[in-house]
Amino acid sequence: MRVLAALSGGVDSAVAAARAVDAGHDVVGVHMALSRSRAQHRNGSRGCCSIEDASDARRAADVLGIPYYVWDLSEEFEDTVVADFLSEYAAGRTPNPCVRCNQHIKFDALLDRGLALGFDAVATGHYARIVDVPDAEGGARRELHRAEDAAKDQSYVLAVMGADRLARSMFPLGDAASKDEVRAEAAERGLSVSVKPDSYDICFVADGDTQGFLRERLGAAPGEVVDADGDVVGEHDGAYAYTVGQRRGLGLNRPAADGKPRYVLEVDPAANRVVVGPSELLSVTEISAGEVTWLAEDVPAGEWTEVSVQVRAHGDPVPARVLLQDGRLFTELASPLRGIAPGQSIVVYQGSRVLGQGNIVKAGRGAALSRA
Repeated sequence: MRVLAALSGGVDSAVAAARAVDAGHDVVGVHMALSRSRAQHRNGSRGCCSIEDASDARRAADVLGIPYYVWDLSEEFEDTVVADFLSEYAAGRTPNPCVRCNQHIKFDALLDRGLALGFDAVATGHYARIVDVPDAEGGARRELHRAEDAAKDQSYVLAVMGADRLARSMFPLGDAASKDEVRAEAAERGLSVSVKPDSYDICFVADGDTQGFLRERLGAAPGEVVDADGDVVGEHDGAYAYTVGQRRGLGLNRPAADGKPRYVLEVDPAANRVVVGPSELLSVTEISAGEVTWLAEDVPAGEWTEVSVQVRAHGDPVPARVLLQDGRLFTELASPLRGIAPGQSIVVYQGSRVLGQGNIVKAGRGAALSRA
C-alpha cells in the first residue's frame, strides 16, 4: 500500500513510520506545520510542531530513506482546533483539543489530502490497535481497541475518528509493550529522537498557562463567584477560565461555613457567573452526550448495553450502561463520578474495544436527565 506517515518529530511517529516501511509499504513522510509562527521554538517538553520538531522529522525520514514533505495546515488548525477551544471555553464548556486535532487535522485534513494524492492509508504514532474481525458474509469488521500498553493507550482521543477514517488508518505501535521498548527500537535504528522527551499539555499553549492564553484571546470579563445558595463569595476575571471540579485559583473572599474546600460546580457564561460548592455536589450518576460518533454497527441502537466508560484521556474506565437513541448517548454509571464537565468526551468501551464516543452535554444524579 501507499502509506502517508505523519511525522511529528517525536520518537513514536518515527518508529511507527519505520514499522510501516518494514511491513513493505511504500511510505512517504509528512510533517504537519500547525503553528502560524514559523520561528516558534520548543519549550522543554511543552508544545509540539515547532521548528525543532520539523527538523527532527526530516532527520528521521532521512534515516528511514523515505521522501519527506512539510504541509502547512496552520490555517486549518487555527480555524478548527484553536477556534473550537476558545468557543467552547467561552460557552462554559471544557473541550479536549487533542480530540479535536485528531478529528479535524490528522483524520480529516491530513487523510483527505493523502487520499486525494493516491495514498491508501495514513500511519501515525498513536498507541491504539486496529482489529479486523471476520463477519458472517466472509468480510471483516474493523474495530478500534486499546493499545497493548495501557499506560500509553490513546484510544480515548481516537474514538472520534469514525468508521470511514478508521478503515484508512494504521497504528503500528498498538502492540508495543512499553514506551521503553519503542525508545530502544528507535536507538537501534539510529533515530536521534530516541531520547527526545515526550510533549505534553496543550500544544498551542506552549508555556502551560491556559488561563493566560484564554484571557489574551477572549479578554477580561469580570463577574461574580457565588455559592450554591447564590451568595457572592468572590470575583473572577472571566468565567471561561474555570472548569467544573476545579479547586485551586478560585479567589474566594471567605471560606465555607464548615471550613471545607469548595469546588467549581457550574460555569454559567450567560450570567458570567461561577458557582462553587462542596465536593459532594460534584458527584453524578447520569450523563447525556451529543455529537455522537459510533464505531460499532453490530451493537444495536435503542437498547441498553453493559459497557465501561471513560471521561478523561488518562482516566480510569468505570462500569456503566449506555443507550444510543436519536443521535444522543445516555449513560447510567454503576458508581458516581466527580467533576464531569460539559464539553468533555465520554468514550464507550466493551473490554478493550471502543464502541463510540460523544461530547458531554449534561450530567446529573438519579433521574436528572430526560430521555424524551
